[in-house]
Formats: sequence, structure tokens, C-alpha cells
Amino acid sequence: MNELAIGCRNDIVAKGEKMDAPTILIIDDDPDFVVITKAILETKQYNVEFAYSPDEGFAKLEEHTPDAIILDVMMGKGAGGFVFARKMRKDPRFAKIPVLMLTGMREQTGFDFPGERIHDKFLPVDDYVEKGVEPSVLLEKIEQLTKKKGN
Repeated sequence: MNELAIGCRNDIVAKGEKMDAPTILIIDDDPDFVVITKAILETKQYNVEFAYSPDEGFAKLEEHTPDAIILDVMMGKGAGGFVFARKMRKDPRFAKIPVLMLTGMREQTGFDFPGERIHDKFLPVDDYVEKGVEPSVLLEKIEQLTKKKGN
């Protein structure tokens, strides 16, 4: 009887994936940043997937819908994160996935968004922080976003 029950389990997950843990997709072209952020998220048992370009990120979305996305603004030769966020929000399959935009743009350019940073058309994300954010703040923001998706 026990063997039959074990054979009928529906909660089998991919190797290394934590059952029932939210999945976070990191999209950033900086491999060092991805490794560090992945390690921080894994301290709280999140499943972490990653992509090094907006195109690769969209392909990952097509494969598996994450519970939240951490997205860099500046990728490649331009602001690939902006383009990705707009494209994602226009697709009904992905429009409700929470997005945390992390960037070093202010540090690199001295530019900051005046007034309200988050704008449905200009910056269609749920939250925005500068790279170099403390791990505890990053984890708090991700926890808030994954709870938001659950509601």
C-alpha cells in the first residue's frame, strides 16, 4: 500500500528545486551579480532561475512562469530591461508577474527618475531599487512581491 501511495505522488519536482517554494527569475547580463543574488535568494529557500539577456529571459518565461522577476535595466547596448518589462506587461500570460527592477543606472550615469519612479508606461514594474541593495532589503522586497502575486 505504501509503495502505491509513493508512486502516485504529484509533488515531484525538478532536481534541486524546493517544493512549494516561490521561483524567482533573475534577468541580468552581469554573471557575478546573478551568482550573488542567487546565493542570497537561496538562503530563504527560493528556487532561482536566471537569464543573461532579455531574449533569454523571455524564453525562460515561455518555459516556466516564475513567481517574481528581478530585472536589470541596462543590458547589452541599451536599456533592454525597459523593453523587456514593456513587452512582458503587454502579454496577458505574463502581465501579472511581479517585477523588481535592480539597476546601477544612477551610480553609472548620475541620472535618477524624478518624481514617481514607477509608471505604467515608462517603467512598468512593481518596485525599483539600486544595485548594491542590502541582502535583507532585497529579501524583504521579494517576499512582498511573491505575497502580492499570491493575492
